[in-house]
Amino acid sequence: MNGWNGKILEIDLTTQTHKEVPLDMEMAKQFLGGRGLGARLLWDLVGPEVDPLAPENVLIFTNGPLTATGYQTSNRFSVTTKSPLTGTVLDANSGGYWGMQFKKTGYDVLIVRGKSAKPVWIEIKDSLVAFHDASDLWGMRVYAVTEKLGQNNNKRNVLCIGPAGENLSRIAAIMNDRERAAARGGPGAVMGSKNLKAIVVEGTERTEVSNKEQYKFMLYETKKLLAASPLTSQALPEFGTVVLMNIMNNIGALATRNHQQTQFEGAESISGEELTEKYLVKNAACWACPIGCTRISKTEKVEGEGPEFESTWAFGAQCGVDDLPAIIEVNSLCNDLGLDTISAGSTIACAMELSEKGYLDSDLRFGRADLLARCVEDMAYRRDLGAELADGSLRLATKYGHPELSMSTKSMEMPAYDPRGLQGQGLLYATSNRGGCHMRGNMIGLEVLGLPKLIDRFQVQGKSSFVILNQNSNAAIDSLVVCKFTNMGVADEYFARVLSAVTGINYPTTDLIKTGERVWNLERLYNNREGFTRKDDSLPPRLLTEAPTDGPSKGWVSQLEPMLKEYYRSRGWDDNGVPTPKKLADLGLAELLEQVTR
Repeated sequence: MNGWNGKILEIDLTTQTHKEVPLDMEMAKQFLGGRGLGARLLWDLVGPEVDPLAPENVLIFTNGPLTATGYQTSNRFSVTTKSPLTGTVLDANSGGYWGMQFKKTGYDVLIVRGKSAKPVWIEIKDSLVAFHDASDLWGMRVYAVTEKLGQNNNKRNVLCIGPAGENLSRIAAIMNDRERAAARGGPGAVMGSKNLKAIVVEGTERTEVSNKEQYKFMLYETKKLLAASPLTSQALPEFGTVVLMNIMNNIGALATRNHQQTQFEGAESISGEELTEKYLVKNAACWACPIGCTRISKTEKVEGEGPEFESTWAFGAQCGVDDLPAIIEVNSLCNDLGLDTISAGSTIACAMELSEKGYLDSDLRFGRADLLARCVEDMAYRRDLGAELADGSLRLATKYGHPELSMSTKSMEMPAYDPRGLQGQGLLYATSNRGGCHMRGNMIGLEVLGLPKLIDRFQVQGKSSFVILNQNSNAAIDSLVVCKFTNMGVADEYFARVLSAVTGINYPTTDLIKTGERVWNLERLYNNREGFTRKDDSLPPRLLTEAPTDGPSKGWVSQLEPMLKEYYRSRGWDDNGVPTPKKLADLGLAELLEQVTR
């Protein structure tokens, strides 16, 4: 069968052994790869009794049936685990070159179990696996490790953790290809808890395509559609993702100073336009990507990838900082130390508010750009206040008696889009299976950009249907695994057609979206089994009760409750947010419900 290699590599770090097992092809057809296949494997391997930082937790690295075929943006991979930040199911995915190279080693999945007695790094060359002593690498930062282990984008690719992962920061990222990150939810801490410093992949196997003529046609069509979309052909290549800064600020939905305001007076100074004019060196792209949204930026101190919109916002508007060079530099520092920029910036913002209100004794204040780098360093090394910041804003705010000042859902810090000005986005955050995340079904296309059409961002009734459709579609895309930006110019139908061409299996668009729905419901069941209930589908009190006093979103709060009730009904879940037996039977998941309810 084409598209999949049909093999799983299982590694036990405790015994430093490995074995190759066949991929269950029925499971693969049902969940595809990436996020979906990772969630299904995690269901069987990690239950409620397992602490996320215990050896019994696993790291599951998955690619997808389109990976390494050369299809546009078919470079990504997923890391699935039980999150040390949230306790939920977690997948974090990343682009670059590592995912493509991993697929070329001949495997669809890598499962890492146990804990090494001492630091170790793993090398996978085609189907050959070697364990190496990493004692000399332990303590090194990401850029140095990547260089020492021989990073070469088109041949040899390095995935590793930095000091943040080694020190078990619950917001630690797994870094690949030097500056790419599987960032959210703390997968780097899981890798650090296993004394695993790096995984290096180098492969030569090719992914075969079933229908070559149809595949070539889909390549042509996708390229044409991406070139026709103003977003993917002009805005993203010219300004990168930071093009959103002024857009979100102008509509009054840019979270500012720990979500106390919805507009930032310094937005222009940290915008994509400002970055391009003063600090841009050149554009770059992931493997097989025609969009090229990556920015190589340079200040007097650093040169490298980024910062992306969310990183610029997290250390910018969220912290009340309008110093773009400082933001570029702290973004680079997070990459080198291995930290999630969204959670790091938002946690610092939470500490700033705690300090300004007298709940926390520190010199942190909104606008203090000069303190950002020191805070990030202290997080990664667990020094001083950084030891508390390292575990995210909810644990920090709870310790100081004000958990309501953590701008998180299910313990994960939310990104830039303030849900008081985007009702659908608020529902998305509240129901996201991995916590406060925009990448589970971002509503910005519909509520702001008009992709594929513009809907009223303040609309409440009927909004759940749009959120559900986006969530299901995004789960399918994450299971393929391709970049979400491609979906901004290319409809789901094209993904279904190229999947059919690659695998030789007929996947109508409806079946592809149903796969996404299956993945979403499986993740929900996993969280239900972990003890998550309806009460966890919420937002910080500020967003439900404190309306902005000025700007385009003046007077609005998130109308979550009526949307949530409608969402459960539309999902086919009961009033407590548990998928019904009928819904699970329709998705082929009926046998899993017993494990949740008994």
